[in-house]
Amino acid sequence: MHKVYTLSALLAVVLAPAAQASPDTYALPEPTAQFKPAPDAGHAVGFQAAQENCVTCHSADYVAMQPPGKGAAFWDAEVTKMVKVYHAPIEPAQAKVIAAYLGAAY
Repeated sequence: MHKVYTLSALLAVVLAPAAQASPDTYALPEPTAQFKPAPDAGHAVGFQAAQENCVTCHSADYVAMQPPGKGAAFWDAEVTKMVKVYHAPIEPAQAKVIAAYLGAAY
């Protein structure tokens, strides 16, 4: 019985500060990158969809730092990964136009 009491007291002492800790807060820097303009009118919807959807999880910097010229298949796979693996809330129709825009613009 003595061991249980000692362990309980030790846990209370160790865990008490963690229960009272508040999360750190910090100001995010302003984004520096912008999505490239749509290369043509056919990709304007994808450009708009990327601006509305992609930045809910990450900045345009993330897109801009990807290797250039990878093409449609690369961006289709990336957008599919964002939806299926990271659960990005993007409808399938929107994912297709975003991937097409990214493939054409980047």
